[in-house]
Amino acid sequence: MRILFVAMAHSIHTARWIAQLRGRGWDLHLFPVERARLHPGLADLTIHDAFGGDAAAVDAADRLAATIRDVRPDVVHSLELLKAGHLVWEASGRLAGARPPWIATNWGSETALLARFPQYAEPLRDVLAACDYYTCECQRDVELARAHGLRGEVLAVVPNGGGFDLEALRALRPAGPPSERRTVLLKGYQGWAGRALVGLRALERVAECLEGYRIVIYSADADVALAARLASQDTGLPIDVASERSHDEMLGLHGHARVSIGLSLSDGISTSLLEAMVMGSFPIQSTSSCAREWMADGVNALFVHPNDPDAAADAVRRALTDDRLVDHADELNQRLARERFDAARLSPQAAALYERAAVRAASGTDA
Repeated sequence: MRILFVAMAHSIHTARWIAQLRGRGWDLHLFPVERARLHPGLADLTIHDAFGGDAAAVDAADRLAATIRDVRPDVVHSLELLKAGHLVWEASGRLAGARPPWIATNWGSETALLARFPQYAEPLRDVLAACDYYTCECQRDVELARAHGLRGEVLAVVPNGGGFDLEALRALRPAGPPSERRTVLLKGYQGWAGRALVGLRALERVAECLEGYRIVIYSADADVALAARLASQDTGLPIDVASERSHDEMLGLHGHARVSIGLSLSDGISTSLLEAMVMGSFPIQSTSSCAREWMADGVNALFVHPNDPDAAADAVRRALTDDRLVDHADELNQRLARERFDAARLSPQAAALYERAAVRAASGTDA
């Protein structure tokens, strides 16, 4: 099996998805969609020089078309629709004759949020109308893709980063129930989708419940870091802005947290949510995320509108004061992790996607 991935080479999601295919003897190739450092987790594959020479003169679609002709992959897989997927769409128009089967994967908020903007809607429709197969993280994005012109077959609804080695991660969890932990984590994304400042306002509103707790904000931009410093001065709460962490270090943070908060105008299933679940931290998430399909509000997570600090504050207060809720949620989320994102289950499922696409192409069967 020869697979050509078209993806962001710096992304941990790219690295983790490809890593689950190692050890099968397959010939794996990566065509980066932008000039950036390679993620250190990328290994055992051929990286193609997409941006060599004078970057201003590079025609990436021409280079991708040439790469497809040279590599002759059994399957092309674009990880993300707008950059990676649209580049495959452009390159496909420059190939003479039949092209290999194409799997397009939706990342995060592409169909749920970006498709609502005219500058993104047309390129998304191009990709969805042309790809042979489609994968995403929740049924919401299946229906949205179809509404935006998806003609191909939906292959799978699975996490974009692949599965977790649950057996190995048990060793990273501290002893004792999550209700005994005294750390609160806040995802620090703020911008076109992230709403970290709403989460920070919520924590300020429940300062009386946070005595003895440490608040850690990760992936924070400069505005969030400044707001955190001011909030700490105003409330006396100890708020730390974490430096960049590895995946294992992030798992360790979730493993010491009672509550993990992630708010966004829209999201997929979110790797940070999966990290919180597997490490026992109680999730507070946006109503706009794919998590609504996986979890039950008030049972193994709490869901709030991403622009409502008062609702977020109520959720934080409940998660800080209801030990039974937090500990029972951990039991449910461990079971959910085994069912939905255990690497032992997902890796064979991921391999089957490519085998199915390649076999159908070889047999001449339409998708």
